[in-house]
Amino acid sequence: MAVRLSSLLAPDRILLSLQSTKRTTALNEVAKLLEGDPNVVNFQGFYNELLARERLDTTCLGNEIALPHARTEHVKKIVIAVGRSDAGVFFENSNQNVRLLFVLGTPKSNPGDYLMLVGSLCRLIKEGPQREALFAAATPDAFIATVRELENKIFGPEK
Repeated sequence: MAVRLSSLLAPDRILLSLQSTKRTTALNEVAKLLEGDPNVVNFQGFYNELLARERLDTTCLGNEIALPHARTEHVKKIVIAVGRSDAGVFFENSNQNVRLLFVLGTPKSNPGDYLMLVGSLCRLIKEGPQREALFAAATPDAFIATVRELENKIFGPEK
């Protein structure tokens, strides 16, 4: 496994109390956490591609989780920001309420790591108790620790 989700997460890129309940404003709220990230070459370009991808098809994975993402030239390495909403964000394009958003930007030149990361994320959130642990994490550091713990349980300890 090339990239673990936990290794990409940073406390300042995790917002556990999203204010917005509307899809586009919630996406903006989470994506803005990546503004100024050294791996984001052009934030506005990345954000525009994120919105364009979101208009194509829903990014809802089910179980109150969405993965808005863009494969783009505007990022140098994979970047991720997380937003959580207790009230939920309504994704009208799939008629689903989402409580956890993983906003992902990946370089166009590296589809392999992107696909592995998405596959890992899907395995991480597949079971109800695992999702509940992510919904319950009290702080960004606790959220990262929970992801690391779940990864170790699913994939074995990091080498």
